[in-house]
Amino acid sequence: MYFLIGFLLIICIFFFIVHFYRKKCNIEKICCMSDCEKLGLLNQLANPFGFSYLPAQDIMTSRLDAWQKDFGYRTLYDRTAPFFNMVFDCEPVYFHYNNQTWLIEFWKGQYGINIGAEIGVYKTDTLLTPEEYSLATFYGVSDIDFLPMSMKLYFKGKRLFSVRQLHWWLTGFRMGDYCEPEDLEMEISIIFPNAKMLQCFTQSLLDLGYQTCDLCINHLKVSFTFCRSHTRQPQYTHYDCSRFSQWKNKILCNLYQWITRPFDCTIDQILYLYYFLPMVFRRILRFRKNYHQTYDKEAKHHS
Repeated sequence: MYFLIGFLLIICIFFFIVHFYRKKCNIEKICCMSDCEKLGLLNQLANPFGFSYLPAQDIMTSRLDAWQKDFGYRTLYDRTAPFFNMVFDCEPVYFHYNNQTWLIEFWKGQYGINIGAEIGVYKTDTLLTPEEYSLATFYGVSDIDFLPMSMKLYFKGKRLFSVRQLHWWLTGFRMGDYCEPEDLEMEISIIFPNAKMLQCFTQSLLDLGYQTCDLCINHLKVSFTFCRSHTRQPQYTHYDCSRFSQWKNKILCNLYQWITRPFDCTIDQILYLYYFLPMVFRRILRFRKNYHQTYDKEAKHHS
């Protein structure tokens, strides 16, 4: 009996020493890297996930060539999001333009251990009726239809980040922070190629419940604030699941901060996880759209 206890104690001490040594080595490795080396490595690691790191804003953002574009968008993705620790407010804006049905959708909320926001631009090849919206697949627009977009995300009045780009899916994800979606405010600006498309989009916003005074139109640019959603939200449809997911998200955010406490910079924290806990690293880079693969078959089944 005493021999067994002693043996287990030796094993525990051994693993503690190995753990301490690995941790120390990984910290030293990151500290010895230059900023350019860190940025190059992180972008190389994030590229297969469809993202890159913006050091000026301290966020992860989607690439123009992100593979998620091939899977498009379906309403099912939003409806099932709370089951995968994604609790957000969303605002889908459908409108008809150039004999096609377009969708520009906005998201803000908690994505696992990330506070994030998104603007997605999608369309179909034909005109759809409102009854068909929830069953159709909308695909990311081609290069020629990319729109100049910008967004600023605020948490309880404090700006978290701002990002601007010609894009089909503009995103920003701040890692290791926690929020409730209603505490986020998103300032949005979009520039359209012509007055007709601008009018079609703004009219759809008005039909959703936005007021004329909520919109600021300057030539072909429309700006507004996404604070309170005007459409039914998935987090309320699956309220118990959303609350449970948020409970887990808050714990995981605290755990992330505790594990990466040797560093206070996001790029250092992420690379530390890459060296120290590679499985966790891969998990945290699976932002919202990566789950589209999982639901592609299910979405077809529902159609």
